[in-house]
Amino acid sequence: MEGGHGGREGRRERGWEGGGVWRSRLRDKRRGAPGLPVPRRAMPGGMEERYSKAETLALRRKHIGPSCKVFFAKDPLKIVRAQGQYMFDETGEKYLDCINNVAHVGHSHPYVTKAATKQMELLNTNSRFLHDNLVQYAQRLTATLPEKLSVCYFVNSGSEANDLALRLARQYHGHQDVITLENAYHGHVTSLIDISPYKFNQLGKDSKKEFVHVAPSPDIYRGKYREDHPDPASAYAEEVKKIIEETQKNGRKIAAFIAESMQSCGGQVIPPVGYFQKVAEYVHAAGGVFIADEVQVGFGRVGKHFWAFQLQGEDFVPDIVTMGKPIGNGHPMSCVVTTREIAEKFGASGLEYFNTFGGNPVSCAIGLAVLDVIEKEDLQGNAMRVGSYLLELLVEQKKKHPLVGDIRGVGLFVGVDLVKDQQKRTPATAEALHLIYKLKEQKILLSADGPYRNILKFKPPMCFTMEDAKHVVEKIDVLLTEMEEATGMKTGNDVSANIQCKIKANEGSPQPESANESTSHLNGAACRQENGFYPEKHSVPSKTIRT
Repeated sequence: MEGGHGGREGRRERGWEGGGVWRSRLRDKRRGAPGLPVPRRAMPGGMEERYSKAETLALRRKHIGPSCKVFFAKDPLKIVRAQGQYMFDETGEKYLDCINNVAHVGHSHPYVTKAATKQMELLNTNSRFLHDNLVQYAQRLTATLPEKLSVCYFVNSGSEANDLALRLARQYHGHQDVITLENAYHGHVTSLIDISPYKFNQLGKDSKKEFVHVAPSPDIYRGKYREDHPDPASAYAEEVKKIIEETQKNGRKIAAFIAESMQSCGGQVIPPVGYFQKVAEYVHAAGGVFIADEVQVGFGRVGKHFWAFQLQGEDFVPDIVTMGKPIGNGHPMSCVVTTREIAEKFGASGLEYFNTFGGNPVSCAIGLAVLDVIEKEDLQGNAMRVGSYLLELLVEQKKKHPLVGDIRGVGLFVGVDLVKDQQKRTPATAEALHLIYKLKEQKILLSADGPYRNILKFKPPMCFTMEDAKHVVEKIDVLLTEMEEATGMKTGNDVSANIQCKIKANEGSPQPESANESTSHLNGAACRQENGFYPEKHSVPSKTIRT
């Protein structure tokens, strides 16, 4: 199973064999460098291993902050190179990467690395000097967005982008308060921890700031209004309206509503079509702006559209869009795009906005290369085709396995909600973590997230293939069967007849086109990569799964 970037022959044509750039750069023995040991041994791909895995781990524990976690803490992976949708450890073992939405067009893509190297050899400086890369990239990027979103601010991470978006929103009308969603995560800086319940709820019941207001997550599987509600979009939007009215009664003013276009850490939640339009109407009436956080889900991941907010329909346009992770295929860069009106209000404050590295020529060259690859390799089309196939395979697993409560997804952004009881929808947290570790043993990297850590998250590099999808689901099938047999759960025809495949919401009723395109939500009657930090040993006894 070779897959990714045209398969083995395609990589040979591009000169991308095995170690790629890594091979040529890391052949040197680096002998004599002060304070550094002589490399111990050669590794697959032409690299040299400076430290053993145990030494690397010991040094990490000594010099890296303890709050900086690793995947699979009791037996972490030491990854030394990657290509396409595969990662390789120090022994040469190949892992299928199902979670890395940062390496958007594929790990170590030769076109992207070549663009970076070529520009680095010429110039890298700040945006106070004129350079064609900056304006060309801004022009190309805004061409993918609705016309009114035309002004860019380039920064270096999703957190920086969302922090700047809050500044823009607050400057616009001088308001301060922010409405966010349950289980939302928007970044690691202080201003964003304040508006991220996914984080601040861990700090205790009094951790929410007075200027922060939390609206229900528009989750039609676990939320307040579920799939049997006649109009969940309006019902969830009314909750936002109530928050605005209560806030105004208390003499406060709304600066912004912020939401991921599809919640990632919140559990792969896809808002019902029409929700954003109604929320924007209420927020605008209160003098606030709508911020769409596309850091996790943008750049064609949803398939038919380039941006996930476009799933809501052509009549919805946010006021500010933030983007990050996939924008540079692993290079640290991000962007805020807004309207001319909001940008001019921000500039009228008298404060210059300058970012040392934001929009530098190398970052812009990389950003342009990523856009080129998405287009030339039809990665949006691939996301739609492979994503639809993955959903079809998972639907079959739902019919077969009582542990699978819901399948929801668009393109290559898919969640599998594991449950102990399909009627009660009891989260199967231990089972999800057990499955993640067993998949690791099968050389497959998948993560679990959501408020109960029971959602299997698929967000792989966009070069993910149908063969990859089939391989992963086959392994999941075997593991689910083993767990269900061990715990005495019924399978196959014993599963409740209420399990239905609901590809289309309210089938038979008129729906916006966006409601039906490669979108699946299947149920029985919806960090950044801050997950995977689980105990190592899992066993499946007769009735319980211990972690």
